[in-house]
Amino acid sequence: MEPDWEFGRDADGLPVVRYQRGEREGRPWAGLLEVMGPGTPGGEAVSAVDPVEFVLTDMSGWVVSSRVGFGERLRRRGARPLRLGHTMLRDLAGDPPPAGWPDWARTPLRDGYRSVPCDRTAEELAPALGAAFGPGHPDHRPDHDERTSREELRSLLAGGVVGPVLPSSALVVDADDRVVAGAVVTDYEGLPWIAHVFRHPELGYPGLGRDLMRRVMADLAGRGNPGMGLAVTEGNAARRLYESLGFRLTRSTLTVIVP
Repeated sequence: MEPDWEFGRDADGLPVVRYQRGEREGRPWAGLLEVMGPGTPGGEAVSAVDPVEFVLTDMSGWVVSSRVGFGERLRRRGARPLRLGHTMLRDLAGDPPPAGWPDWARTPLRDGYRSVPCDRTAEELAPALGAAFGPGHPDHRPDHDERTSREELRSLLAGGVVGPVLPSSALVVDADDRVVAGAVVTDYEGLPWIAHVFRHPELGYPGLGRDLMRRVMADLAGRGNPGMGLAVTEGNAARRLYESLGFRLTRSTLTVIVP
């Protein structure tokens, strides 16, 4: 499905940039921002305005996510970096594991742990999720208090952040029925998208994330999904896990706050 694009236009109405409009950090967010050009759909007639100057002038205070080169140009003009992220995709239809998806679907969990549907409340997921992304993690957000984090998690589970939560999503609970890990998969414009993968560093065993991801990927493949995607922050050790599971880098994006 083609994204819904909005256009930044100059005084003559000619397009300078296009982006997906959203909200991030309590600010307007221009996601996937691209500079318009003759090869860009909708860019047959484009502006001669410098796109960096346009963003600095017309999108002051916005969060902007763009390709790294353009983001670096904004950073050199005073924009504050928020995140360097990488989009990764996995071909489920054309690249099954050597033993096949049914083998991955049977990936066992260690004694005392079991997989359950992702139908628990935000309050039940929050302790493990918060511990997984604690201080020192590249995705730790020190500006978010517990209330804000749980509100965002409620919205995610309700389908209000990325898209509806898919039935292939799964949680892992321990013998006391505490959530210790999870993989929340959403529908992102028709593509299954890993919105969150997490493991409580003290309650869940090392390797649990791999075991859970194998089961989730096999379930998605078994439901006929041809592929899936995720985003990982630069410096997150989980990238090595995703690569070992067959995910391949497709895009790198620098997110900044425009001064």
